[in-house]
Amino acid sequence: MGTFFDAYKEATLRVFKQHRTWAEGAMAQLEKDDDFFRVPGPRSHSIAVTVKHLSGNLRSRWLNFLTTDGEKPDRDRDNEFVILAENTRPDLMRRWDEGWSIALDEIGKLMDADANKSVTIRGEAHSIPLAIQRSLAHTAYHVGQILYLCRLVKEGDWKWLTIPPGASSAFNQNMKSQYGK
Repeated sequence: MGTFFDAYKEATLRVFKQHRTWAEGAMAQLEKDDDFFRVPGPRSHSIAVTVKHLSGNLRSRWLNFLTTDGEKPDRDRDNEFVILAENTRPDLMRRWDEGWSIALDEIGKLMDADANKSVTIRGEAHSIPLAIQRSLAHTAYHVGQILYLCRLVKEGDWKWLTIPPGASSAFNQNMKSQYGK
């Protein structure tokens, strides 16, 4: 039988992976790169900017998680909100994959003995669970933005990645019959 921290770590990985799946499922529905880079309003960011920022954040927070500050010296956070000529969709998705791989790998390596350690983010001490929750909340916030922006800019049919509007009752009934409760 595993420990509480094992269960917490596995639940955290499951939620992170679900958010990644949702974001990638939404972005996959954008056939046109113009949609990926479209800025829908004056106080909004494109999907591309959100991908660039979240990728930079995941890399910075999770690279050498237990041994270095979560704000890496080579991170240029302000630049994450600027799309440069070299920031093509494939380049940004490569960064996306890198950030997610680092985060999921580092979370997966955490051991029971790490549960009571602390790490720093911009010099501020965080317990391991708090640092994990902070990253998960930040990631979920931006994944929600990606999902919304994808639905906003996508023309034509949309494949819902969660329960579609108007389908809650059928979904709940299916779950009850599937799990017998």
